[in-house]
Amino acid sequence: MPPLPISEDNVAENSAAFDIIQHGHKDIAQAIAFNAYGDRCATGGVDGKIRVFNRHQDGIWRICDNWKAHAGEIVELQWLPPTIYPNLLASLGIEGRFRLWAEDPSAAPGRRFSARDGNGKTVSELRSGRYPFRSFSVKHDEVTRCTYVALLASDGHLTVYEGEEPETLTDYAKFDDFQACTKPNRGEETCFKVLFDPNPEPCYTALRAGVPTDALSLVVSGLTSVKVFRTRDTVTSSFGAASRGREFYLAIEITEHNHLIRDVAWAPGNFRGYDMIATACQDGFVRVFRIDTPFSKDDGKTWSLADLLTHTKSDEIAASRNSHPRRQSQVPSGIRAEIDKSGTHGERSLTDLPGHIQHTVKLLSKLSTHRSPVWRVDFDDDGQILGSVGDEGKLMCYRQLPDGSWAKSSELGMMKARMAAPPTNLS
Repeated sequence: MPPLPISEDNVAENSAAFDIIQHGHKDIAQAIAFNAYGDRCATGGVDGKIRVFNRHQDGIWRICDNWKAHAGEIVELQWLPPTIYPNLLASLGIEGRFRLWAEDPSAAPGRRFSARDGNGKTVSELRSGRYPFRSFSVKHDEVTRCTYVALLASDGHLTVYEGEEPETLTDYAKFDDFQACTKPNRGEETCFKVLFDPNPEPCYTALRAGVPTDALSLVVSGLTSVKVFRTRDTVTSSFGAASRGREFYLAIEITEHNHLIRDVAWAPGNFRGYDMIATACQDGFVRVFRIDTPFSKDDGKTWSLADLLTHTKSDEIAASRNSHPRRQSQVPSGIRAEIDKSGTHGERSLTDLPGHIQHTVKLLSKLSTHRSPVWRVDFDDDGQILGSVGDEGKLMCYRQLPDGSWAKSSELGMMKARMAAPPTNLS
């Protein structure tokens, strides 16, 4: 069947709605990332190169810079927040090296991130150990000005770093490290993903349940399991002085999947009072989960900020121990704490230790619109629209219904067609 002719009106309408950009890579573009304003895009290809595009005032995307970033394919890209100067771009290669790239605003176009020889000017990098890194996530706290980097290795081990200078990875301190996922068997097909909670603070119901306002939250997917981790406050004693620390604990584990999980996304906008997580699975389903933190209505608290932003139990325990010097020996010493912590490098399970807040999970929707393996899933900046891409190459968009479930709202796909030649007047 010959392709249908496309009229000039349809061409003009489509060109106004979509911009088709030639990415310029010699192979498949494996990763893509937009900055917070949506006017800058970075693509990473299988050829190991990164290309940065800027959207100008005329609406046209133009190449800003391109350079050789990694020896192999680029797995993931992420822009750091624009409040950090200079602009920083994070990348992860298949060889397991995590690198940061800084822009030089004074340089000429084409040399903002790269040197004259075409290679990038790496600000700093972190190299994996025995097992290469397969996923990363970066979170910047605007209040404390601290930057957190989570790196997930191919054996399921998660390492989180903390630093006050975002561009200097050598000055980062190890925040926590533990076995987040089950170590896969040799020769088994794997896929790993780690992602920080994009919201600046936990939702208000979590605050009332006892989650600290500065708690870090992240979701980890590995093989067929999805786990949500949050930090709790800990108290240790070093040379007789109690100090406050934080470590991750397993908040909830989602065991709804029987096939390999390809991607996971955390919805921004937790003003709803609960968190939402979506997964892309190889069985062709997109699943959306709701995570709640139940609390007792008889806890003596109200929804006022004074009650929600109260001190945590760990702070109260530290204050009480500081007021009773004779009980200082009950606080674990720094050496004892490190010994105890060294035993937690294995998989962390659900426990009832102080600071562990109960979480519940509910399946909101199980969407099968792709009817083929799903590779990518993500929310928009408001958490109102969910998008997924499958093997058939179509982008499916979903919206939440009043009853809380999700339903398909639109479908986008690329179709090759030839323009119909205008009729010629032979007379």
